[in-house]
Order: sequence, then structure tokens, then C-alpha cells
Amino acid sequence: MSRYPHTVSDVLPPDQTAVRARCFHPRGDFVEFTMEETEQSIPERFEKQVLRHPQRLAVKTPTQELTYDRLNKDANRIASAILEQRAKGAEPIGLLFEEGTQVISAILGVLKSGKFYVPLDPSYPRARTGYMLDDSRAPLILTNKQNLHMAQELAKDRLQVIDIEELDSGLPAEHIGVLKSPDHLAGILYTSGSTGQPKGVVQTHRNVLLNLMNYANSFHICAEDRLTLLHSSSFSAGMQDIFLSLLNGASVHPFDVKQEGMENLANWLIQEQVTIYHSPPTLFRELVGALTGDEQFPMVRLVHLGSESVSRRDFELYKKHFSDGSIFVNRLGSSEALTYRMYFADHRTQLTGHNVPVGYGIGSKEVLLLDDNGEEVGFDQVGEIAVKSRYLSPGYWRRPDQTHARFLRDSGGEGEGVYLTGDLGVMQADGCLVHLGRKDLQVKIRGYRIEVAEIEAALMEHGEIREAVVVSRPDARGEERLVAYVVPEQDGAPDVTALRRFLLTKLPDYMVPSALVTLDALPLTPTGKVDRQALPEPDGKRPQFDTPYVAPRSPVEQALAGIWADLLGLDRVGALDDFFDLGGDSLLGARLFARIEKEMGARLPLSTLFNSPSVAQLASVLSGNGPLPGPDQRGRIREAG
Repeated sequence: MSRYPHTVSDVLPPDQTAVRARCFHPRGDFVEFTMEETEQSIPERFEKQVLRHPQRLAVKTPTQELTYDRLNKDANRIASAILEQRAKGAEPIGLLFEEGTQVISAILGVLKSGKFYVPLDPSYPRARTGYMLDDSRAPLILTNKQNLHMAQELAKDRLQVIDIEELDSGLPAEHIGVLKSPDHLAGILYTSGSTGQPKGVVQTHRNVLLNLMNYANSFHICAEDRLTLLHSSSFSAGMQDIFLSLLNGASVHPFDVKQEGMENLANWLIQEQVTIYHSPPTLFRELVGALTGDEQFPMVRLVHLGSESVSRRDFELYKKHFSDGSIFVNRLGSSEALTYRMYFADHRTQLTGHNVPVGYGIGSKEVLLLDDNGEEVGFDQVGEIAVKSRYLSPGYWRRPDQTHARFLRDSGGEGEGVYLTGDLGVMQADGCLVHLGRKDLQVKIRGYRIEVAEIEAALMEHGEIREAVVVSRPDARGEERLVAYVVPEQDGAPDVTALRRFLLTKLPDYMVPSALVTLDALPLTPTGKVDRQALPEPDGKRPQFDTPYVAPRSPVEQALAGIWADLLGLDRVGALDDFFDLGGDSLLGARLFARIEKEMGARLPLSTLFNSPSVAQLASVLSGNGPLPGPDQRGRIREAG
């Protein structure tokens, strides 16, 4: 690992220092989370909070709430029930619960028993849940009445099942005293796998606590804070929200958007006096998109986004809807390395790029940017983000080949490793990291290597676009083209001509998508990220233009419109439609003119298309009524590509 030198100072710039200095609860007393406190288990840290705040609110859902004392006793009884069925020693325990108080009690109960938990989401397809359970080799499933039948089907008479709503009332609710090392496993969190099957990311108590220490000390979490739980507890972001609250005396507030409804989220934030909001950017956009403008969130002191690229427009939406005293935080992390970068901003922060940076380093985790040969790149150069730390996941559960491919271990005995994230980034000279999206989302179109995140960010700057995703898809001829999927701010599709002109002011022409698909909402994965695999194929319909459709009016126009529709894969083409606004480019233009020569017997220079880009204009040229383009059209030719 010695070939990876320290190249960036750990000193924060003044603007970051100033914003972070204001990041305190106005009435709460912050207690520092020390490095020494990471050398224990998660239950040990939790039990100290129980002693300090026994009657303080710990968990509250729309229908139930638990104090720290009640939560602790529930967890102790679950731990006792596990140890009645299983011998002491580390082993995985499956958890099959919907979001709420019970899954949190079960997580703590498993950890108190000295074992590690495997969360299973009952909303997943049965085959996926069964695969995760089989892969984890958990011998026991904890569940409740609502999910008991599913648990029994998954167990198949091979595994033990405990319904925590039917626990023996005589089980002890006191601390059971199972000793746990910080190096013991805490959980297996399953994420999407490149092989098509989920893969389990393993976490230790120490790594989880180190991550929580960084958060607690950066956010200055105190017992007065109330944190959202909008992520599934099956994922690292959900685990973070649960433990960040309960290991610092604060309260966690689960809210299931699918069950409770997006329209109720804003009122719930106000009623519960939430102080720290945390969600993926996609959910945040849905929240603010449903606001009337009259809502006030005076208690929200932190708006915390992550998991996907955060656009400058997201930041503007925060400034529009949240108070001047609140702070905006963007972060970057992964299940394998947890959080390793944070960027703080407030209403006075000036952003210049398309996306909000992911910011600066946090304790004990260094970011490297590597080229394809594994060598560090310089400032302002694109490289794969790698995280160097002693506090990385041990790897993938029962996947040594994948672990060795992504985790480069230190041979020098210092305990550090390097995790290859698969994300791309650029390091600015002051040490600020800009996230450019997934390495596997980098596409090549017509010989150009393109980061789709840059196109998505440009689309998000358009005032009529709420959300945007860009992917590469093969057209009818099997050639890759860029397709943009957008969710408009209001009903109706955005005008393609205006949107294309807007993008051409920000991007080179080869980065302007060939097709635009308007959706009511983007499909999401269970983690709240955009599910790119679920995006529909373009339907081949003529794009939405401000100018109405005009049918071809002559045999020449009809012939041209038919050729265009075939080349562009559209159901129809109007007489006044622009070839480039329909998704055409110079390569397709060359094919168009080859077809015109073959089918209509007319040979024209390609430059004709840039001066006469509509069916009607080109028909006029073919009929001898229009001029061929002269040298003054070279600018248009360059623009169109």
C-alpha cells in the first residue's frame, strides 16, 4: 500500500469550518463520541444510553413508541429467547419484519445474544428473500405474526422460527451479559450483485461504531435530536439512522412512505418535530415536489442526502423550503466502506458545478483516485474512487473471489486495506471530492466516452425537470444511443426542441440524448435509488413539440417522412419536424442521404441537412425550390455533430 501516498491536507477550508461550527442543536447538549468508545460492542454503547436516558423516547412510529428502558427490555427478552434455542457463539440470525419498532428490538436482541443479524425485507420477491436466507446459512428466523406464515414457508422445516409476539412472559428482561468483542460480526447487509444474485456485505461492531463516531461528531448529535428512518433497515443507510439515534440518546422515527403515503410525509416531519432529515435525493425531490409552499420546517436543523448524485437544483430546493438556520449535507459512502466523505452547506454557500460535491475526508478514511492501472491520478483528473482505511468491511459473505477483487489488503501488517468502490470522481486542489457516478455507468457513444451523470446534472438544471436519468440503449440497428428519462415538474411532457437547445448551451452535441421519455415517476430499488434496469424502452412515439403535428402534404414529403420514421424508429414524422430534434445526428444524416439517393434518385451533400433540417425544407430542396447550404452554415453543422 506504500505506493498510495497522502496527497491531500486534512485541514478544512474556512467555509466548511464556518458551516460546521453552526451544526449544533439549539437547545441540546452534545457529548463527544471518542475513539476509545469504538473499542466496544454496539449493545455496550446502547446500554450506556439506557442508563442515562431510561424514560426518554427511543423509537416512535405513527402507531407506537418505545422508551429506552422498554426497548432495552424487549431486546433482552429476544436475546434470551434466541439463547434458549441456540448455543452461545457467533452465527447469523434472519430477521423478517416490516419497518417499525419490532425490527429495531430484534436487531438489538440479536446483537445482545452475541450473534449477528441478517435483515430480510418481506416486500421482496420470495425467491430473492429465500436466496438471501439460504446464502447467509442462518439457522433461525425472528419474525412477528404478520410475517409468520412467510417465515415458516422460508424455513421449510429446516430452520427454527421465533415469533417475538409469542415470547414466554417469563423470559428475563434484564441484561444477559454476553461478552462481545468489537471485532465480532454485527450483521450481513445484502446488496445487488454483479452476478444477478444479492451479495452479503459483512460489518463488525468496531467498523459500525467508527462510522457512527464520525457522524455523531460531525452532526453533533444529542439527546434532543429526532432522526428520520426513511431507508429500509436492510441497508447500511437504515442501519446508520437506527444506531446513530440509539447510541447517542436521540430518538429514531421510522416512516414507511409506501404505507403512509408521500402526501403525509411533510406533515409528519412537522408533527414529530424532526430535527435531522435523511433520504436519497430521489425521495427528497418527491417530498418537495408535493409541497404547497405554505409548509414550514422550523425544527429541521439538518437536511442530509446521499446514496446518489445530488444536483445543484436539489440544493436550491433545500434553500427554498427549509429555514435559513438549517444546514445541508451531502455525503458519499457504500456498504463496504460506510461513509467516507461529507460536504456541508447553508443558505449562503455558493455552488458552481452541476452537482453538489461530496466533500472532504472524515476520520480514519482516506480517498484515493486510481486509473485503470491502479496508479493515483492527479488533481482535477477522473479516477476510480478507492477508500483506504483500517475500518473497512471484512468483505463479502462466502464470496472470497469477489472480496479479493474489490478489497486490496495491506501486506505490511498495519491493518489497512483499500476498497475499490467502482465510483468515479475528481479531486480538487483543496481536497474536495466531486462524485461523477458509477464507473459502470460510463458509456461510449460514437467513439466518445461519456459520463451520464454530467448529462443528468445538466437536465436537472432545466426549470421544468424534476428528476432525470440517462442511459445508453441500442436503437433498431443495434447501435448505442443516449436516452433521457425525465419526470416533469408539472403535467405534460417538456418541449423537446427547447430542451435540446437548453442542453446545447451546456453540453457538446454528442452528449445530447437522442430520445426523451417522460415518466410520472422514476422506478426505484428497495434502497430508494433509481432502478435503471426497470426503465421502459422508448415507445417510438413522435416527441412532444410546441408546434403541432402537420401531416406530409406532397408525395415528396410523404416519401421523406417515411424514410425518417424508419431511420429514427418513430411511429410518424411531421412535415415541420426537425431531424435533429427527433434524435438524428450526422451519422444518421449520412444514412438518410444514402436512402434518398437509393430510393428517390437524388444525390445531395450532407451539408444540405443542416440548412434544411425539416421534412418540408428538404422536400423543397429536392423539388428544386430551395437553396443548397453555403459556407455560412458551418456553425450549424458543428452544432449538429
